Amino acid sequence: MERKCCRALVISPTRELSAQILDSFRAYGRHLHISAALAIGGVPMGGQVRALLDGVDVLVATPGRLLDLVKGNALRLGEVEFLVLDEADRMLDMGFIHDIRKIVAKLPTHRQTLLFSATMPHTIVELARAMLRDPVKATVAPAGSTVARVEQRIVRVDRAAKLGILADILKRESIDRALVFTRTKRGDRVVRSLVKAGIAAHAIHGNKSQNQRDRVLAGFRKGEVRTLVATDIAARGIDVEGISHVVNFDLPNVPETYVHRIGRTARAGAEGIAISLCDAEEVASLRDIEKLIRMSIPAVNHSSSLQPARRSGSHSRSTWPPAHELGKQRHSDDTSRRRDRRESQLQAPGGLPAFLYRGAGTKGCPAKS
Repeated sequence: MERKCCRALVISPTRELSAQILDSFRAYGRHLHISAALAIGGVPMGGQVRALLDGVDVLVATPGRLLDLVKGNALRLGEVEFLVLDEADRMLDMGFIHDIRKIVAKLPTHRQTLLFSATMPHTIVELARAMLRDPVKATVAPAGSTVARVEQRIVRVDRAAKLGILADILKRESIDRALVFTRTKRGDRVVRSLVKAGIAAHAIHGNKSQNQRDRVLAGFRKGEVRTLVATDIAARGIDVEGISHVVNFDLPNVPETYVHRIGRTARAGAEGIAISLCDAEEVASLRDIEKLIRMSIPAVNHSSSLQPARRSGSHSRSTWPPAHELGKQRHSDDTSRRRDRRESQLQAPGGLPAFLYRGAGTKGCPAKS
């Protein structure tokens, strides 16, 4: 093995997913004597530099730290034989497209490339065309597939009452582990509200240090943390056994993200429950989700002890807009959400990666200036 080189390079969008991929390599390859290393941000670079000195078979990395190592002459990419891009669409969503192009431009022309993507927006198609030659395409499951063992519910709420209702739901339900998704990095506020209500909870999001995120996620895996509040950083690929409930404190703007979120429960043949709090401003997002998954999610009123309730405005005390107003509301939605929705195409079971592009021979992709 050449010094400061790797044979297989695996790139993923988040630190948590990268660490999980490395763990899988070590578990599945424990009898193969495969050397593997991790290169992620948020932690000192010194240990990663030392791990690469004698070269490794497999390097799992996030794009930013990978380029830092290359710039610091701690890593050379000229010996890469296999390139894997995991959660490629998520990397593009997070703004890594230019980093990916820079990385690919430094790789050998002759290599094997595998591209995993849960959705196939136009940008992913263009990236695949630039990176691959005569690829084999494997599609798993139709668009919007959700796990059959997940019991899905919508709870109709007023926005101002969401925090109190979330606490009430977590107290009512028989919960082993609950994963609560928020759309923004306001998880700490949600945690403070839950703790005040007597519910132990912790949060992970992009503003947390890597050590904090690792510690909380490890506690969640062990069952020491029963309620975890997270942004969508935890929705892609993170596999934690025993999650009985997924709660969407906020409905996602992109319908496919809903499928990713609820796919964190009912894994490996288990059953699970997905509860989504939906206020009047989120009705259009709910309709888009139901259109994607091709089913109507049972709606309940919180005041009705979580019993099924009609959605019609004339039969409910909810402040949701009547049906004839939905078109106006959808028309005024954020244009970026509509663009993201049009680009999203296909989804794998339980939110797992759905597309595999595999090219025996590939061509380089020049970096943009």
